[in-house]
Amino acid sequence: MTPQEPTFMIGSVPIHGDLILAPMDGLTDQPFRDLCRRLGSAMVVTEFINALDVIEENPRYPKRTRFKDEQRPLALQILGNDPQRMLTAAIQLVKEVQPDILDVNLGCQSKNVTARGAGAALLRTPAKIGQIFALLTREFSIPVTGKIRLGWDEESLTYLEVAKTIQDNGGALVAVHGRTRKQAYRGQARWEPIREVKQALQIPVIGNGDVRTTADIARIKAETGCDAVMIGRAAVANPWIFSRRDRGQVDPQAAEQTIFAHFDAMLAFYGEPGVTTFRKYLKAYLAPYAIPRERLLALLKMKDPASVRAEIARIFSEL
Repeated sequence: MTPQEPTFMIGSVPIHGDLILAPMDGLTDQPFRDLCRRLGSAMVVTEFINALDVIEENPRYPKRTRFKDEQRPLALQILGNDPQRMLTAAIQLVKEVQPDILDVNLGCQSKNVTARGAGAALLRTPAKIGQIFALLTREFSIPVTGKIRLGWDEESLTYLEVAKTIQDNGGALVAVHGRTRKQAYRGQARWEPIREVKQALQIPVIGNGDVRTTADIARIKAETGCDAVMIGRAAVANPWIFSRRDRGQVDPQAAEQTIFAHFDAMLAFYGEPGVTTFRKYLKAYLAPYAIPRERLLALLKMKDPASVRAEIARIFSEL
């Protein structure tokens, strides 16, 4: 394979690489997507955008759609429970944002989402999923994809039916998280169902769930035959995994440089509230180091950017 040849295609969109940052509500904002893309994520997917927020012109949703051109290929992820409403919102979003791909959230396990019949709740109604994809794929020339779980619970493992429904209604790719909605993020992700989906479909399949190390990347690809691997929670502490580096392979100097670059990007994007928003990333970044609990808590409570920066520098100077 020459460097110019894509690893695989999502419809007409070439994807160069086989590691992709998973969309995560409250985590995969513009600064973090940008960081992971630069470190090697082959594409990025936005946090979900609620169709109702778009239709009702909620002022919070546009921030979720902001991106830099260097992040392309960009997949815009939409969430909803009503096919026609999702189409209406998607028409507006695609016009405003001009993404390369439109992704449908069929995997969010949050009670706030599933109580409205959206996210993973749709796995109980494959026919409605078919309606959503039929409407979206008829309307747009860009590829439409879906991210799913195995089903609602062990008594409702609909992953094969849902995956086939997506393909039969024009979907260009399916990403499969190897857990049910009931599991949330508990227990062990199962990769065998991902292999079943890959064998059943002609469109690309992405594997997701419990990929924490470079060895896991090789193992899930070998066991499932998936076209690419999606990494979520593990990337928060180790975005370098997209460069195929385990966290233990990242020296403190490189970690410090990345932390400061991410911190600066958060401040530029959010302004002063970026200090507070950055805490969840900072805690994960510093987890490998034996920092006394009291010192870490004091750092995470700081609100002044200069004080945060100075304390991070002190911590790394003492490693």
